[in-house]
Amino acid sequence: MYEEINHNRRRFFGVAAVAVAAAEFGLPTIAAAQQPKASVAVPAVKAGTHTSFGALKQIDAGVLDIGYAEAGPANGPVVLLLHGWPYDIYSFVDVAPVLADAGYRVIIPYLRGYGTTRLLSSQTPRNGQQAALAADMIALLDALKIEKVVVAGYDWGARTADIMAALWPERCKALVSVSGYLIGSQEINRKPLPPKAELAWWYQFYFATERGRLGYQENRHEFAKLIWRTASPQWAFDDATYDRSAAAFDNPDHVEVVIHNYRWRLGLVEGEAKYDAYEKTLAAGPVISIPTITMEGDANGAPHPEPSAYRAKFSGKYEHRTITGGIGHNLPQEAPQAFAQAVIDVDRF
Repeated sequence: MYEEINHNRRRFFGVAAVAVAAAEFGLPTIAAAQQPKASVAVPAVKAGTHTSFGALKQIDAGVLDIGYAEAGPANGPVVLLLHGWPYDIYSFVDVAPVLADAGYRVIIPYLRGYGTTRLLSSQTPRNGQQAALAADMIALLDALKIEKVVVAGYDWGARTADIMAALWPERCKALVSVSGYLIGSQEINRKPLPPKAELAWWYQFYFATERGRLGYQENRHEFAKLIWRTASPQWAFDDATYDRSAAAFDNPDHVEVVIHNYRWRLGLVEGEAKYDAYEKTLAAGPVISIPTITMEGDANGAPHPEPSAYRAKFSGKYEHRTITGGIGHNLPQEAPQAFAQAVIDVDRF
């Protein structure tokens, strides 16, 4: 089932170098099969066991001052965990201790527009396009002097992780992606979907209007709670759990970044020219060559593709896992043991 892939590629360190070379990435070369390393079973962890991280850290990285949580030994192999919208780093509050106990250095950043992450300049566009978020994470790795990570995420975080794996495979050891291959393009997003599928994207169309922007600005906490309930209809989260994450939406750039993200997807607003080379490569739907586990909850109420639709986008060692028991869109917070197990397992492929 598993295939060994050839990672002999040119190495690109830093965003500027890759901007020139991103379009040169081709399909991976397949080599002989190897047996995966023995898996290590993670201990049982109940969702909601943990409610806090240690003191958050801040670091200047690229155009951002990034806030992040960190756990585990400083010299351990690094795992980068990426949250989605409308969620935050607390999606991983039960995952991080499990991985730290397994010897990993765990980095959990607030994406741009969330929590304590800030754009360094008032002149920088409040840009939410997909390539910008991925470039932010490469800048974070550079700032932390981390060469290579296992990268894992869901929703916006899964898309960001997918893009990192596609454009910077030399910086990514392995990938865990909830809902699989989420790299998109404005051209694809201009094509209409069947009515039922369009209905699931109601908020995207709402955000395309000025009324929607104002509505999100004025009601972001109630709005996000509605998304939580519809995206995870069987997740019985309490007010305390929600409020911990909702504080991240008070970021002064949050509304602008979110609105730009969804408008950019539909081609209603422009991105930044410095990301054009990345977006050109991403629009072609590049194959991801690094070892990957994709995941899905059996009760995900948010729009998501079927696993069969993206299987061909992963050419390396690969496995898909559907997590049962009423697990919705925020899979790492709802099923932390399964998510942590996937991170450890993919690192041993």
